[in-house]
Amino acid sequence: MKPRAMISNRKPKDECGVFGILGHPEASILTTLGLHALQHRGQEACGIVSHDSRGFHMERHPGLVGDNFGKSTSTDSVASRLPGTNAIGHVRYATSGGSSPRNIQPLFAELASGGVALAHNGNLTNARLLRRELVENGAIFQSTMDTEVILHLVARSQKPKFIDRLIEALSQIEGGFALVVLTDNKLIGARDALGLRPLILGSLDGAPILVSETCALDIMQAQFVREIAPGEIIIITPQGIESLMPFAPRPQRLCLFEYVYFARPDSVISGRSVYDVRLRMGRQLALEQPAEADVIVPVPDSGVPAALGFAEQSRVPFQLGIIRNHYVGRTFIQPTQASRQLGVRLKHSANTDVIRNKRVVLVDDSVVRGNTSKKIVQMVREAGAKEIHLRSASPPIRHPDFYGIDMPSEAELMAARLSIAEMARELEVDSLGFLSLDGLYAALGVTDRNADDPQFADHCFSGRYPTVLTDLRSQTDSVPRQMSLLHESLHR
Repeated sequence: MKPRAMISNRKPKDECGVFGILGHPEASILTTLGLHALQHRGQEACGIVSHDSRGFHMERHPGLVGDNFGKSTSTDSVASRLPGTNAIGHVRYATSGGSSPRNIQPLFAELASGGVALAHNGNLTNARLLRRELVENGAIFQSTMDTEVILHLVARSQKPKFIDRLIEALSQIEGGFALVVLTDNKLIGARDALGLRPLILGSLDGAPILVSETCALDIMQAQFVREIAPGEIIIITPQGIESLMPFAPRPQRLCLFEYVYFARPDSVISGRSVYDVRLRMGRQLALEQPAEADVIVPVPDSGVPAALGFAEQSRVPFQLGIIRNHYVGRTFIQPTQASRQLGVRLKHSANTDVIRNKRVVLVDDSVVRGNTSKKIVQMVREAGAKEIHLRSASPPIRHPDFYGIDMPSEAELMAARLSIAEMARELEVDSLGFLSLDGLYAALGVTDRNADDPQFADHCFSGRYPTVLTDLRSQTDSVPRQMSLLHESLHR
């Protein structure tokens, strides 16, 4: 019998996760718990800023939350290092390059109005232009993140009140963002006018919480209150909560990738259970792209709910034909050819007894570059599969994202350069099928999709970008290219 091959699962890297709480005696501890729950949104770095009567306290580290904030002794604990009843936190996504301690969030600055800490999930599509103008006018940047542009715009504003300065700053930026801001007496949340990135309001023991996903509320048994509306700014003080809608209303455009891949399956976004949506995606995929098979095998972990739905609809047994190793360290993995090959053998292995002599349907959430999919197919083939039918629970990804997802350039996206038949040959599968964009909308409960006025941001599939892409247009091309800011770590 051939040895059990192992493989890594390289996916688009998401955005970030943000957390904020005001008025709780265990603010930094709860922030740590919240960031633990949001760890899937970023594994590169983490940070927490707290505030008490003595001022602001900050810790920012490369690596995972548990490795930096999860260990404590009687004399050295998160609560003692980060005292206070108010705190915000951030987890940053993982990249193969461009990492720098100066780019770890939350960012902190002393402004004329006092100290301010800021954590940002998303990406600004005019950050390069704004940054150039700010530098030409004397601004000195300490990081290469677009988040710092927001701080400079706030600092340059002549408005008398901090909240008005923040509104003026946000009115100048383009792109997707969910922000949590901590001053010496306020916790502020802000969401872009399209609602591209999620932001949730919760409550624990009367203390308001701002967080990227509901799963971070569940871990501490906090109550879900509501979602922050697109374009809303919410101001939380000890006296209460104030909501402002300072920007012109625009149609909501939540990013579809929250449902396809990024959000944790036990989260609820826009009133929809992510797990239920993914199940429905799998059922719809089975209706649209059936296959004669003996077993349905998910590509773990993100392909599991869709594979369950596919198996249920097709009445073919669901089996864990690929086993994921959840105890893979990252510190020794470096971006060299030799270490990449080592990484391929760390995360997944074939469950040969389930696969041997079977017609296998592999269900994954998406196909991006195709490199990982090809290695998975090879692994399953070596485990003895008679046939391999690859099914993607999302449409072909033909366009990059510029709103907070580390997506490959268009030239690297497999579906952008090959037809589906050519992709099937390249991946060496017996058949290849994708969920249609109409099918994805149907899984979300939208049966009357208007291609000219979509209810979600579906640009990765359709090419319809919901905002101006100021920084992404070259002087010679009329179509956006992959943003050079990505290589400067301005994209989280």
